[in-house]
Parts: sequence; structure tokens; C-alpha cells
Amino acid sequence: MKLWSVAWVVSVVLAVGSFNLNEALAQSDARRRSTALRSDQEPYRAAILIDAVSGAVLFEADAHRSLPPASMTKMMLMLLVAEAVRAGRHGWDERIVASTWASQIGGSQVYLKAGETFTLAELMQAVTIHSANDAAVAVAEAMAGSTQAFVQQMNERAQQLGMRDTVYRSVHGLPPAKGQREDLSSASDLAILAGKLVQFGDLMRWTAMKEAPFRNGTLTLTNTNRLVRETDWVDGLKTGYFQAAGFNVAATGQRDGLRLIAIILGANDKRQCFAEAKQLLNRGFTEYHSLVALRHGETVASDVAVRGGRPRFVRVVAGGDVSILARRGEKRRFLIELEVPAEVRAPLAANSAVGHVIVKDGDVVVGRVPALAADTVEQSTGWDRLF
Repeated sequence: MKLWSVAWVVSVVLAVGSFNLNEALAQSDARRRSTALRSDQEPYRAAILIDAVSGAVLFEADAHRSLPPASMTKMMLMLLVAEAVRAGRHGWDERIVASTWASQIGGSQVYLKAGETFTLAELMQAVTIHSANDAAVAVAEAMAGSTQAFVQQMNERAQQLGMRDTVYRSVHGLPPAKGQREDLSSASDLAILAGKLVQFGDLMRWTAMKEAPFRNGTLTLTNTNRLVRETDWVDGLKTGYFQAAGFNVAATGQRDGLRLIAIILGANDKRQCFAEAKQLLNRGFTEYHSLVALRHGETVASDVAVRGGRPRFVRVVAGGDVSILARRGEKRRFLIELEVPAEVRAPLAANSAVGHVIVKDGDVVVGRVPALAADTVEQSTGWDRLF
């Protein structure tokens, strides 16, 4: 198919790195910052800071070290449930009956009783806000028939996501009983998982809550994430602790369109765990910002020919945003290209796709969105063609 392509250059202030950040620079910075940050008394065993959209690593320290994530194990349960709801296999209003086994799970809990019924949404709020182990078990049993079957699904999804440092053995992340082995993951893997979770509005709405009522208000769910409770810009995501694992947190926040994710594993002190995560996020927002290279609805061409159309030309707009991760202060020049057929055919409905808009950094494609017809174009009549 022949293509007609129009392109123009847009000069913007943009960081080294873009939709696909300069990996060598990021790794160099990570090593330098890691050395500067960590002293003889290390504040944690592993950490990472990433851009949630591109996955670009802005800082890392022992990011692939396999460690027990404790209750951050529930992040995979959160993802599987959210994906099942989005796919229509389950619904948030689905009623779930707590089993005897779920009612016997200790640690952080909402004190489920065997036979009690709650909606999936209520139980997932207990998981995401309060890290309730009994709620996690009840959900896993309802969705897979048993916790063992659900753990298998967790490991399968981890492999699909490329989480090579991760092995799940429970749905809740409690310390292993005698003869059992602990769950394992890494800061890098948990960052991958967190990047998926922030794409689900329902989950993010719950993880951003400081507290919420449960069981008709007789119990208050208190968010285990101190940063959510103490700031107005951190809106998730999950915490974890048992003695051998140390204090863990996956923290995320958004400023001016840039969402960052920080993972801290194996901190010795709870307060320091949250402080380190907050420091990483603040550092990221100080050094980087999100630059919108292309906005949804922005005109990219005003005169694309329409064969057999009335009118004969149509205005074309971008069908999505292209945001670029930018290091503050460094300039870049970007190329915006419109790729459409030599002629598009009538009739055209407004907002119908006619091709693609491509954003390039040099020769590297950093964004690609649909090109949409801005207006309706009707099929021309014989009378139109005659005149």
C-alpha cells in the first residue's frame, strides 16, 4: 500500500532519554547514586526507582537481588483480580463466602468468620488498604478454587511479565511455617508489577485511601502505607513486613503528569523505609519531568485527500498523547510524522482511524498513536463528481 507521509520537526526542552531512556546513562547514574546513598550501615537491602510509563530505571541498588517481599506478595493477587474483572470473568459486586481456612489466617486481618459474605470489592479494599491476609485467602479461593491453584496462576503471570527473580509460594506473604519456604521477589520485579497495577483505576482509588469502613462501619481499614497517610501526593501502593524480610514498600506518586514508582526492600527500620522511598520519589521528580510531545486531538494535518469524499479533504488529529520522560534542562528536537494512505476513502466517520502519527527522537520511535479523521466525510454523489 502506498503511503503519503508528512513530517515536521518540533523543538522542545527534553531530557536525555525519552520513551526509551538512555539505558547506559541510567545505569551509570544508578551506580553513582547507590554509592553516594548507601553507607556502611545500609538502610535497605535493595531499591529501585522507575518511570511508570516507560519502565525506565532512574535509580537502582541490588535491584535483582531475590528477597522475601512479605505482604507485597499480595501485589500479584491484586493484579490477577483486576485483570479478571477487566476481562469480564469476575465483577466487583460478586459475592464471596469466607471459608473456614480463610477465617483461620493470622497476621493483619479483618477477622472474617466462616460463612460471612462480602463483595469482591469489599474484600479487595481490605487487601489493598489494610493488607488483610484472611481477605486475600478468601479472594484466591473464590477465583481459583484453592490458594494452591491461585499461587500457580501468580507464578505463571510473573513469568509472562518477565519477573525472573520471583517465586510465589503463598497468596499473602506471611512468614513460612516450619517446612515451608518463603515467597521471593526483587525490587526490579516488583517495579514491573507495580507498573501494571497503576493502570487500574479501581485499585489506585483504594490504595490512595487513608482509611475506609468495613463490615458496615464496625471496623476501620487503616492504610498500611504511611506515605499515603502523611502526604497528599503518594497514592499507593503496598507495604510488607515480617522480621526476616524487614520493612518493604512499593510507593508511587504523580506530579505534573509524571508517575514514578519506588521500591524499598529489607529496610531495618519502618520509619527509614518510608523515608527512603519518599527521598527516591522526590529525587526523581526533581531531576525528571514528563513532557507531552503530542496531545490527543492535536491537528497533525489539515488537508488529507479523501477519495470519493464530500468534502475532498479532511483534517487529521492525534488519537492519543505521547509523553516523554525528560531530564530537566537538556534540549531535544523531535520529529512528528503522519503516516496515512495516499488517499483515504469516503465515507469517513469523525474519529475514525486513517493511519498513524509517529513521534521520533532522531531515528528512534518514541511514540505511536492513531491518526483520526477530525470530521465526518460523506460519500460524494454523481452530481458532486460532475461539478
